[in-house]
Amino acid sequence: MIPPSIEVRAQPGQPLGMTPAVFMRDFWQKEPLLIRGAFPEFTAPISGNELAGLACEDEVLARIVSHDRDTDRWTVENGPFAEERFLHMRSADWTLLVQDVDRWDADVRKLLESFDFLPRWRVDDIMVSFAAPGGSVGAHVDHYDVFLLQGQGQRHWAIDNRKKPALAARKDVPLKLLQCFSVSHEWVLDPGDMLYLPPGVPHFGVAVDACLTFSIGMRAPSAAELLVAWAESRAQQLDESVRYTDPDQAPASDPGLVDSAAVGRLRRLLESTLNSTDAELSEFFARYLSTFRLAGSESSKPRRSSETTIAARLAKGAALRADAGVRLTFIDASDATALLFGHGESLACTRAAARACTGAKPISSHWWASATDDDKAGVRAALSRGWLRFEPTLSHRS
Repeated sequence: MIPPSIEVRAQPGQPLGMTPAVFMRDFWQKEPLLIRGAFPEFTAPISGNELAGLACEDEVLARIVSHDRDTDRWTVENGPFAEERFLHMRSADWTLLVQDVDRWDADVRKLLESFDFLPRWRVDDIMVSFAAPGGSVGAHVDHYDVFLLQGQGQRHWAIDNRKKPALAARKDVPLKLLQCFSVSHEWVLDPGDMLYLPPGVPHFGVAVDACLTFSIGMRAPSAAELLVAWAESRAQQLDESVRYTDPDQAPASDPGLVDSAAVGRLRRLLESTLNSTDAELSEFFARYLSTFRLAGSESSKPRRSSETTIAARLAKGAALRADAGVRLTFIDASDATALLFGHGESLACTRAAARACTGAKPISSHWWASATDDDKAGVRAALSRGWLRFEPTLSHRS
């Protein structure tokens, strides 16, 4: 079988250069893909100056990575930054990176609509980086999928797509950089070009000139994280009386020995307490995914609104969508009902309401007009918890 080409050009109606089904079959978590013109005539929704201003805010995760080429010394500064910091930046070899920009900027968040072929809960965030010429974060590898969209200027990307690349990390730098990096493919990306990388592909990006890059990173919880969360979830449900017991214990011949019989009892205890149904796992996973990984990620203030008030605001052009600080997920409870999750809490509602609340596009006046009373009740309940918020349909940037 001939492997697919890893460089394509987007086509009208096919920003991936192919259908989402073909992309998921041939490339998703399998092969990297460079898509020329994925976002044609792309204009960055945020500027470098605006990004720097965001990096000065207390709740924003930001860092500056600098590289001294003469000494190969890498430094990392963590935000928030004072505005004066950006008045004394060098002319080259530094990068400002800001996490979760989709939380703070509606225009950046709108980019996520182009990735609605993926489950929304798989998207972690949109990180935006501004790099001076030569700016980079070094050769490294990620353990999650990422789409690297060029927003402004040019960036040179090199990857190592060999089956067994070298992954040993340097120990002399404050970043997880690779000791060795071999190049199998390299490109220069222009605005609107996008590079998809599956987990485990070493890559190295360097700004050709002052540039902005939008990194749409996927959420991929580690097995360790999931195991801890699952064990904690089960532990909260266990009665205090469920304990280690040994009614079959024989007289001890060696008081300090933990014998195979004791280990067998432990195994049976843990297996019985961690064993679960698909329904229990489904609820756990949806609840887990609805928790935000960031500190200080509070939702908007709970707000009670009548159906009339909501309809009036939507009719005036407002849009109702999930608050940027809330991760909403849902599971089916029956053919027409669902459990909607936000901040680790659950809300019973219709499936139509759950889909509307978690959809890539906002709830519109058209949706509201055709919704049932039960659908509207679910949306109102989510709004009352602060999981949804109103925003203008068109964002205005000063």
